[in-house]
Amino acid sequence: MWGRIVAEMLFYHLTRRRLEQVLPELLEKTLQRGWRAVVKGGSEERIAQLNSELWTYGRASFLPHGIRADGFSDRQPIYLTIEDERPNNAELLFLVDGADAADVSAYTRVCDLFDGNDEAAVQAARGRWKRAKDAGHQLTYWQQSEDTGGWVRKAEG
Repeated sequence: MWGRIVAEMLFYHLTRRRLEQVLPELLEKTLQRGWRAVVKGGSEERIAQLNSELWTYGRASFLPHGIRADGFSDRQPIYLTIEDERPNNAELLFLVDGADAADVSAYTRVCDLFDGNDEAAVQAARGRWKRAKDAGHQLTYWQQSEDTGGWVRKAEG
């Protein structure tokens, strides 16, 4: 299921801030590095919501992105989907809302963001962690700090 060894697989445990607040920041860092990204969500409705929110999340920011319906999928720096596809040759895969991937071997880095206030989401993320670890991937687990909301490395696998 998980393909060859991935350079990094990061699990982000969201406890203080919502995905809509965290994802744009991570995507900005991705683009600053000159990388492309695929964001894979759990439903068409959620992808449509993220598509809309990424256009308006910050006044001083712009995140070029698109979905299949926009066309030019191969040119999108950030591509949003519910499918296992990588039309933009992205280096990073962001898995959100419990989405999983059939094969992560084409990516340099995979970021799994999950809602730490939802016990079912936490249990599902634990299952994805175990499968990734069993497949031999290099894992890190990040949790939001209680005081600042910044990221603290909590575990490696």
